[in-house]
Amino acid sequence: MRYYHSDPHFTILPCEDYMQDFLNDFRRIIETASSELLQMPPEQSQTPRAAGKWSPKEIIGHLIDSASNNHQRFVRAQFSDDLVFAGYEQEGWVRAQDYQGEDWASLVQLWRLYNQHILHLMATVPEDTRMKLRYKHNLHQIASDSLSENEPVTLDWFMRDYVDHMKKHLRQILGTDWSQA
Repeated sequence: MRYYHSDPHFTILPCEDYMQDFLNDFRRIIETASSELLQMPPEQSQTPRAAGKWSPKEIIGHLIDSASNNHQRFVRAQFSDDLVFAGYEQEGWVRAQDYQGEDWASLVQLWRLYNQHILHLMATVPEDTRMKLRYKHNLHQIASDSLSENEPVTLDWFMRDYVDHMKKHLRQILGTDWSQA
């Protein structure tokens, strides 16, 4: 049995338990956040957090773009020895798609359904593929969390980074303790 132990300060768990806990947390985030997002009045969803910042609609639109790009990356990574992927112009994508003009409930539903599919995808990636060290990557350029260009990384790390990125943006919309409910 393989164990996950990348950080010595955490309890060592069998990889299957570690992954199942992660998937359960991701599932809870999707369901809890989508329910809370749908409670937001449509007018509030269009209001930017501050001057020059995205509105909740634009943040959810950005998270849909992130889901779209990372879905492909997670699939392609299963057929490659590296984790080198094209980036995308996030501000431009949000502008080009006019998320402000979209129906709020439809955006939330698309975000929820896309992430449920990504959850399914993550659950189907074989452990050896997920945990394989990749020495060639550009995650130092495209990931949300910082990582050295010279540090080997796993697809597992990149999947967790995706969820961490989502949590950061959901906190911008729902507040810091939304996920404690």
